[in-house]
Amino acid sequence: MHHLDQTPVEFWESHYDAMSPRSNGIPGKILVRFVDSLAPASALELGCGRGDDAVWLAKKGWQVTAVDLSYRALEYAAANAQRSGVSKQIVFAQYDLTSSFPAGRYDLIVASFLESPLSFDRFTIFRTALTHVAPGGMLLITSHAKPPSWSQQADRPFQSAKEAIVALEPLSAEWEILFCDDVARIMRGPDGQEGEVSDSVIALRRKK
Repeated sequence: MHHLDQTPVEFWESHYDAMSPRSNGIPGKILVRFVDSLAPASALELGCGRGDDAVWLAKKGWQVTAVDLSYRALEYAAANAQRSGVSKQIVFAQYDLTSSFPAGRYDLIVASFLESPLSFDRFTIFRTALTHVAPGGMLLITSHAKPPSWSQQADRPFQSAKEAIVALEPLSAEWEILFCDDVARIMRGPDGQEGEVSDSVIALRRKK
């Protein structure tokens, strides 16, 4: 079935069904860079996948709510948390963020590569996320800014961080932009080739 004929839930279930239940266990570099020095409190991860970032946060002492559209991803992530001994610190929940959002306020909200070949309104989700950040808390959004040369997604409209933040503006005076730029990294392709990709990173802090 061509993915455009699938509902988002069907698409992501088949995506995770095709993957190994076990991930590499490595948290995202951007997450580590921006969060490593923060005092742990409450965190919400939007689109947790197989749970590596949620597990890393929990190991750091955060109380994590981790949500995803895919039940299969959540099943893999819960097993990942169990193996890592941090199940008590993570609540996993299924959410379609285009129609509902976890209640409450969080000291950290993370969205890493909350993207899809199926079109959906990411920025409405991010604007909602802003209203759920506690005073002094941070919203950290990492997206693909430039795909590798071998990517089949190269024709998708990728945005730089400076282009992406326009969709969140105007930000009220209570928000401070900690970082808004593209971060390059080298990635290995399916045939061992190397290529440069860049990630668009937006880190916003709500003033106390």
